[in-house]
Amino acid sequence: MKIQLLKVIPVVLMLLLPTLIYAQAPPLGTAAGFVLFATVGAVTNSGISQVTGNVGTNSGSSTGFGNVNGVMHDNDGASAQCAADLLIAYNQLNSTIPNFFPAPLLGNGQMLNAGVYSISSPATLNLDLTLNAQGNSNAVFIFQIQGAFSTNANSKVNLINGAMACNVFWKVEGLVSMASGTTMRGTIIANNAAINMNTGDTLEGRALSTTGAVTTDGVMAYTPIGCGSPVLTGPAAPVLGSAECYALFSSNGAVANTGVTYVTGDVGTNVGLTIGYDPLLVTGTIHPIPDVSTAQCAADLLIAYNYLNTLPYDIELLYPAQFGNDLVLTPHTYLINAATVFTDKVYLDAQGDANAVFVIKINGALSTSTYSKVKLINGAQAKNVYWKIEGAVNIDTYSVFRGTIICNNGALGALATGAVLEGRALTTTGALSTSAVTVTMPPGCCNSVVVPVSTQVNGVTGVGETVCKNASETITVAGSGTTYEVQNGGSVHMIAGQNIFFLEGTRVFAGGYLHGFITLTQEYCCSIMGLKASDVTEVIPEMESGSFFKIYPNATSDKFYVELISSFRDKKSVVQIFGMVGGLIQKQEVTGSDRYEFSLGGNASGIYFIRVMAGDRLETKKIIKK
Repeated sequence: MKIQLLKVIPVVLMLLLPTLIYAQAPPLGTAAGFVLFATVGAVTNSGISQVTGNVGTNSGSSTGFGNVNGVMHDNDGASAQCAADLLIAYNQLNSTIPNFFPAPLLGNGQMLNAGVYSISSPATLNLDLTLNAQGNSNAVFIFQIQGAFSTNANSKVNLINGAMACNVFWKVEGLVSMASGTTMRGTIIANNAAINMNTGDTLEGRALSTTGAVTTDGVMAYTPIGCGSPVLTGPAAPVLGSAECYALFSSNGAVANTGVTYVTGDVGTNVGLTIGYDPLLVTGTIHPIPDVSTAQCAADLLIAYNYLNTLPYDIELLYPAQFGNDLVLTPHTYLINAATVFTDKVYLDAQGDANAVFVIKINGALSTSTYSKVKLINGAQAKNVYWKIEGAVNIDTYSVFRGTIICNNGALGALATGAVLEGRALTTTGALSTSAVTVTMPPGCCNSVVVPVSTQVNGVTGVGETVCKNASETITVAGSGTTYEVQNGGSVHMIAGQNIFFLEGTRVFAGGYLHGFITLTQEYCCSIMGLKASDVTEVIPEMESGSFFKIYPNATSDKFYVELISSFRDKKSVVQIFGMVGGLIQKQEVTGSDRYEFSLGGNASGIYFIRVMAGDRLETKKIIKK
């Protein structure tokens, strides 16, 4: 029995040996950073192509490309090194010993496991080819094609069970021609032949030729992630200081609004006046004239601007007039060295890193087209996006813009009707104007201070600790020095009628009613949260002085009530519910009852506005949808 086992073991090892030894990825060196490259030959594009990765040739020219999310290298030191590294990779792929010999027609629903596949003739990809890593993210797939390689229209290479495009290699001894709509994955190395990609093709990998032209026409091509590729996090974000709490600000210039504009964050200027903003529609502090806060914001804004201005760039986008057009950007510092026109869409791809930072530096004015959009994908967040503009900024009607705009010596001349800004609009010098827009400051505003808390409530004395101050999010109180009763024995103070100081986890009572509970989070250092079901079954607040209706509970996950004072109950009234972007969600005529039930159950979490018209009275209040 032992003798038989000894005979079997070598045979098994020999069967396994080719896979263990020969299914190895070749070293790409600097060629790994190129998505399109020819050692000898032109690299040309027609149509609008979206390209991520370096592009170049070591003997020829690269022409026809718009903005590339990478660096163009023609006949320079980088292209020479890429040519040398590409030859090494080709030689290793060419000498790898195959262990599978499929038919020249690939695809048609075929599924292949990791290995080295050799086809001794030209080959074609049709319909779907699936590469199965069987749970091994290091599994390598190598295809050696001893002739031309073509794909039929809409053919696809699919990756499953951990397979990665960075571990797929196609070594082709002839022309590579991809028909329209092909989805190709892996690094293609064509030896002594051209590579042609057609309209609608997608390449997650690289198209590299040792000798031969590379042509693209309206394609999407991007270098794969993984296998030791650089992890992109972008630069360090600027420190905004107190400017972090402002949604709209000018260090030197008027800040003015027309129309119904909704703002989350502070609004102000340090030189001039702030006018036209409805306090009912601003979740934050309006600074009508310069004050201590605006002076500090101006100083902090200058520090942030200087940081961004001197930040070295990684990638220069060479065509300012073509910015947008579905361009995809990854976490980097970008430079556009002229006035820029933003058309259609730009995608910011965080590649799965929610903390990745994007900086776009524009040495000139910025204007957008109508309905332009900044789209965030794969974990990108508006709070990590920064636009440094040397000149005026105009965001056209119904555009959706994301990120903090820091404009230097230029007016933020128009955030036009229907525009949405998830970010901040800040300028060092220049007027700022808005017209029926929605501006939502990203999370993060926090000014932490240490306050010794020793107020005695119900016989329990609070202890000193770090708490938060935030003038933008306050508990309504009736004057300076008021102390609210809190359930956990801490205290909440109103200081000079402006700022709230509190302890984390406190439950706040006033007038016999539970107003809510307080928490500190990473996103908003200070926030007053809505009621929880476990806290109370129903809270009916006191009617505010001068008000003719009240709403409760506030906040709610579904139902809430509108209650009119007795003198208005027999009047014909209209209740309207508006979302943050100003759209009318519900409208209902009411009469003859003391309270009316409404629901926000089918709507997203956030702030909504309840407007009641009764007789000659009109009043608006906010409600939080949890």
